[in-house]
Amino acid sequence: MIHLAEETPSDWWEVEALYDLCFAPGRTALSSYRLRDGIEPIRNLCLTARDDDGTLAGAIRNWPVRVGGKLAVLLGPVAVHPTRQGEGLGGILMSHCLHLAHDTGFKRVMLVGDEPYYRRFGFHKLDGVRMPPPTNPDRVLGYELEEGAWVGVSGRVTRALDCKMPKPPQS
Repeated sequence: MIHLAEETPSDWWEVEALYDLCFAPGRTALSSYRLRDGIEPIRNLCLTARDDDGTLAGAIRNWPVRVGGKLAVLLGPVAVHPTRQGEGLGGILMSHCLHLAHDTGFKRVMLVGDEPYYRRFGFHKLDGVRMPPPTNPDRVLGYELEEGAWVGVSGRVTRALDCKMPKPPQS
């Protein structure tokens, strides 16, 4: 059984080690990391997935960004330990994060990734949304947490220096 929990400060090094294991050595040189510099992640959207014995099997982190001035969630990185890949754990982390982001009051989510993989979660290519170079524009994908949330949203993706958490929708 897998247990999802909000990442805590004591998880940080273990999650970083998982990212180092799963991604190329130069991962922190990517343009998406420049958008995270000096910005606090969205704590309730940073999750760990652990086995019954407490072993870290996967993790996901999320940051606030602005696209043409509009607030969005920059999803990722998401990683699953190589011994647990192929079990659907990445999908569980993604789906749970998208539900949490909606419940938190965010309207839109974006990521940099392969559309054929992320399409199954509802992501699509974002035309007119420009990540810092050298990001391939075909890999800039978006997801609407609220219908029409990406309509008319375009421009540069920038750090959300003044991020105020959205107010969750009223039930």
